[in-house]
Amino acid sequence: MIRGSTSLIGAVNFVTFLISIPVLGGGIWLSARANSTDCLRFLQWPLIIIGITIMVISLMGFAGACYRLSWLLRAYLFAMFVVVAALLGFIIFAFAVTDRGRGQVVLNRAFLEYQLVDYSGWLRDRVANPGYWGKISSCLREGHACAGMAHYVRDPTTGVLVPESADMFYQRQLSPIESGCCKPPTSCGYTYVNETFWNPVAGLAVDDPDCIQWSNDQQQLCYQCNSCKAGVLASLRHSWRKVSVINVIMLIALVIVYVVGCAAYRNARRVDNNEAFGATRMTKARPIRFQF
Repeated sequence: MIRGSTSLIGAVNFVTFLISIPVLGGGIWLSARANSTDCLRFLQWPLIIIGITIMVISLMGFAGACYRLSWLLRAYLFAMFVVVAALLGFIIFAFAVTDRGRGQVVLNRAFLEYQLVDYSGWLRDRVANPGYWGKISSCLREGHACAGMAHYVRDPTTGVLVPESADMFYQRQLSPIESGCCKPPTSCGYTYVNETFWNPVAGLAVDDPDCIQWSNDQQQLCYQCNSCKAGVLASLRHSWRKVSVINVIMLIALVIVYVVGCAAYRNARRVDNNEAFGATRMTKARPIRFQF
């Protein structure tokens, strides 16, 4: 019976170890993502820390089950409870800070545009902070976030590759970073020259500070625009929502594993106590003396 309980705890911890792999993989995926999430390095660390912690705790529980160390199993169950609570808190936090904000549809445009006012809360304040945004925009610039914007098409007459026309560009599906950081907002009324070069229209007055921030300097573009900050938040929101779905699945699995581990540990303790009590009774039993 005891061997079965410890075997169950060992099997449960092996499953827990397997669960930690996608959690850790989610954090690594965030860190390996393109410019937007790579420039926000504080985002993937909670996942990476939780994934590594689950791995260590799983090995702790596995060792405790193999060597029948009660103190190690108690430490394992306590640590697992802390991890479940931390993962639950992280999921709630991730959904809360990415609750608002979606791209806006623009007439005669296939891509969406993004505005900072559509976002709120801690994440927006974090990204919009001038000191922190300076690091993010520098990272975007050094990472050549707009380098892949140029598209060429083959001229049907000459067969030569030429830059795409404005109408072709307007029908492209742009990423939030490309839409917010690599071109001016459509409301500014700039004239298309190529993907990252736009000319202002004389006499057009638009009450949007992003129209002033835009620069045809390829090192500046719209990296200081609010639309760029909103594009980063939109890309971040998309990534976090994907990872949060994985985390919800992992949380359910961890809760099941924790409940099974608690039941197996209680069963092992009960059997140990019963055997210890039986051994004490046998030790205290006295032989019967016959008197004649």
